[in-house]
Amino acid sequence: MNAIETRGLTRRFGDHVAVDALDLDIPDRTSFGLLGANGAGKTTLIRMITGFLLPSAGRVSVRGHSPVSEPAAVREQLGFVMETSRLYPELSVQGFLRFAGGARGLKGQVLREAIERVVSQFELGPMLRRLVGNLSKGYQQRVSLAQAFLHDPPLVIVDEPTGGLDPVQRAQVQDALEALRGERTIVLCTHDLEEAKRLTSRVAVLHEGRLLRTGPTDEVLGGRDALDLFRGIAAERRRA
Repeated sequence: MNAIETRGLTRRFGDHVAVDALDLDIPDRTSFGLLGANGAGKTTLIRMITGFLLPSAGRVSVRGHSPVSEPAAVREQLGFVMETSRLYPELSVQGFLRFAGGARGLKGQVLREAIERVVSQFELGPMLRRLVGNLSKGYQQRVSLAQAFLHDPPLVIVDEPTGGLDPVQRAQVQDALEALRGERTIVLCTHDLEEAKRLTSRVAVLHEGRLLRTGPTDEVLGGRDALDLFRGIAAERRRA
């Protein structure tokens, strides 16, 4: 089973086509990178996968379920970490995780065990009683990652996980994500090619809403920096 599958997936905003007839397969249990410059269509694609946005045409399935007709089933299958973390600064870390788990339908002993698991997984123990608003950006991102894993989903989508972090914080978040490889499907949406090289085994490159390249990360990104890659994309588009 593919973790995510799209066929002819299209999203228009008026005359602007943000995602254009996209056919994409993301295999189960892979670390997969969605790459492209700002405006390539990555975030629009993710919003359709998660059900936050309806397609204009085509279809998308998440582990065999449609975000359009089976949104509850899709929510059970995935965790989502937004580019801008949606955290409650007035809550403690423990209080926020309780709230997030409750929103996922977890309660009682199941919720307590889920919180213990993600706290250990993302090394949040010393921060449990701290207010979320008083944490560093790096720890806030760890909390955001932890909430996505509370219900132990087989698929997690992470949108720009290290944007705005300093080098130490970036390394900490990347270490946490790298440790998850092979356990479940991780979809990493980023324009940072070095991050993609480190954290993914396969990638897809989007440009103006279209899929231009997909394959093993080392083949697609091997030896080229971001500027060279995007220049190559532009030249390829002009030749097409």
